[in-house]
Amino acid sequence: MIKVFTVPLNEDLTEFTQFLWQYEVPHRVLEKGDFQEFWVEPNVNPEDILALYEMWKNGGGLSQMEFRAQPTPVFEHSVAVQPNFFVLAQRAWLSTSLIVISIVLSFLIGFGENFDLLRYFTITELLQKSDGIYTSGLMGTVESMEYWRFITPIFLHFSAAHIVFNVLWIWIAGTRIESAQGRLSLVMLVLISGVTSNLAQYWVSGPMFGGLSGVVFAFLGYCWLWDRLYSPKLRLPPALMGFMVFWLALGYSGILSSVGFGSIANTAHLAGLVTGLIFVPLGKRLAKA
Repeated sequence: MIKVFTVPLNEDLTEFTQFLWQYEVPHRVLEKGDFQEFWVEPNVNPEDILALYEMWKNGGGLSQMEFRAQPTPVFEHSVAVQPNFFVLAQRAWLSTSLIVISIVLSFLIGFGENFDLLRYFTITELLQKSDGIYTSGLMGTVESMEYWRFITPIFLHFSAAHIVFNVLWIWIAGTRIESAQGRLSLVMLVLISGVTSNLAQYWVSGPMFGGLSGVVFAFLGYCWLWDRLYSPKLRLPPALMGFMVFWLALGYSGILSSVGFGSIANTAHLAGLVTGLIFVPLGKRLAKA
């Protein structure tokens, strides 16, 4: 994000921020000691926002102003409210990295066909013998100090439909969290929800699972509850909670497996969703870090 201006902590910016949210201009106010900093996302022209702020501070009534999208901008320089894909991908590089790693690794394992490579990233080590596949168990993972296994299953996908669905939601929700609240919030949410959903799924199905779905459900649950408790809003559609519950029901019904999504890690979905909801108070603290 881009810092626009700094003002004393006791200055009330409520009217100004409400005006910007009315026109869906993404921004953030951070408290730093005795001051508060005003930040905007990279797709917003900071000069426009600063000019608007100075106009407001000098007595200009916001109720008499109106924001209009291009080609008829209100200010001398237009405020671009549509994000630029490449700029956002660069700024939200952690979300982008999750997507790239997932795509690359899923193709390298041949969506599960390349067992020799796959077994290095499952939650436990897998040993293929003539009479079947055996696992070292979680204690084997701990004893061998292969701790990366607790998180790497999130990057494994076993069908094209599955990975397309997951990376789409990582892009939509992950970039919003990263842009609005910083990478510390996002990386902690990924690690906690990833490990939690992996352990939960292992408990019910064993080691042959993978996918970002647990993290996706954590992102969506986090955004949904955040927007109901705090500002600035992450501004995902409120109907997402209904969608998540519906998707969970589809997963448990077996319909998703029958239409090409493969074996669905339903427990990972549920664990991720609960983790995202529980993470909100911690996310509030980390967003100020």
